[in-house]
Amino acid sequence: MNAHAALAVATPYYHPVADECAVFEAAHRHGLPLLLKGPTGCGKTRFVEHMAARLGLPLHTVACHDDLSAADLIGRHLLKGGETEWVDGPLTRAVREGGICYLDEVVEARKDVTVVLHPLTDDRRRLVIDRTGEELAAPASFMLVASYNPGYQSILKKLKPSTRQRFVSIGFDFPDPVTETAVLAAETGLDDGRAGALVRLAGHIRKLSGMDLEEGVSTRLLVYAGTLIAGGMTVDRALEVAIIAPLSDEPDVQQALRDLAASVYG
Repeated sequence: MNAHAALAVATPYYHPVADECAVFEAAHRHGLPLLLKGPTGCGKTRFVEHMAARLGLPLHTVACHDDLSAADLIGRHLLKGGETEWVDGPLTRAVREGGICYLDEVVEARKDVTVVLHPLTDDRRRLVIDRTGEELAAPASFMLVASYNPGYQSILKKLKPSTRQRFVSIGFDFPDPVTETAVLAAETGLDDGRAGALVRLAGHIRKLSGMDLEEGVSTRLLVYAGTLIAGGMTVDRALEVAIIAPLSDEPDVQQALRDLAASVYG
C-alpha cells in the first residue's frame, strides 16, 4: 500500500463545506487554540478526528460533563500495588506528546477547568501541574481544540467571553442538501436517491426546531438511519428508531414526525 492509500485508510471521512480545514491547519501552524461552535451532531467531532489524522497527530478526546474537574484533565495520584503513582490525564498526555486535546462540549465542565486552560491558550503555552511541581511547555505540535453548542446553552451554562476570546473560532452548521447527501452516501453506502430522501426529511424536521423540537435532526442521526436502511431494515422502522424516537418522547411530536416522513416517502 502506498503512502497516499495508507492515509486514505487512516483518515476518517470528512466532507469540507468551506475553508475549515485550511483554518484548522493555520491555527495549528501558529500555535493557536481553536473553538468549534455548532449544533449537536453536525460533524464537529468527526472534523477534529479527520484533521488529527491528516496532520499525523495523536488525539485525546474528552467528553465534558458537570463533574469533569481540572484533576480529570491534568491527572492525579493513584494507589497501585500498595504504592502511590502519578497518572497523567488526557490534557497532560496531549501536552507531553505534542498532540491534540479536544474538549467536546467544554461549557459542560466545571469552572476550575477553564482556569487550567488559560495558560495554554495564550503565548505562555504552559501547563502547570501543582501536585507534581511540574510546569510543562507545550511543544509546537500541541493544539487545544474545544467545542460547544451555543444554541443549546442556558444562562448557567454559558462560555464566558473571557474564555471565548482566547480562541480563534469556526462556526459549524448542518451541511447544505447536496453536501449532506454526499456525506450520507459515503458514510452509509446508500445511493443518492435514498440518501437524498433522508436529507429532504431532515430539512422538514429542522424547520420545526425551536417550536415543537428543541433541536433539529442531526447529520449523525441521518447516518444512523441510513446505515440501518442500507443493512436491510425497512425505511419506516429505521426512521422510527434512529430519528423519531431519539428526537422526542412526546406522542404528539412523534406523530408529527411520522406524518412528515410519510409526506417524503409516501
